[in-house]
Amino acid sequence: MYEWLKAFHIIFMVTWFAGLFYLPRIFVYHAMPENKASFELFKIMEHRLYIMMTIGAILTAILGSAVFLMNSQYYLASSWFYAKLVLITLLIIYHIWCRQLVIKFRENQNTHDHRWYRYFNEAPSLLLIAIVILVVVKVNF
Repeated sequence: MYEWLKAFHIIFMVTWFAGLFYLPRIFVYHAMPENKASFELFKIMEHRLYIMMTIGAILTAILGSAVFLMNSQYYLASSWFYAKLVLITLLIIYHIWCRQLVIKFRENQNTHDHRWYRYFNEAPSLLLIAIVILVVVKVNF
């Protein structure tokens, strides 16, 4: 059962990250004034994608918690696990920040240009790299 839970945890993590990668890319295009004709379409896409990535995030958290509970002594004894929790907290903050940006775009209150969103778009990639290295290599401090 443990391996099945881990497998589905990873599957839904991939779903969550797909949204974390794609939503800020939509923000890039939505922030470009030359794309004004598509702004209403972007609003719909952003809203729907945020819902899908939130479902992925929730299922990732539920399954990750189940994996943790099945082997909590091991995880609690591993310093890499605490570092992973810090990075996951940053991902959750980023996810919530994305929601705030979806709302700003919906209300035509965006204050950032497309260049800012290009940098914003890189954060989940860096966090994913760090998390995968921690989990696979089991880097302990």
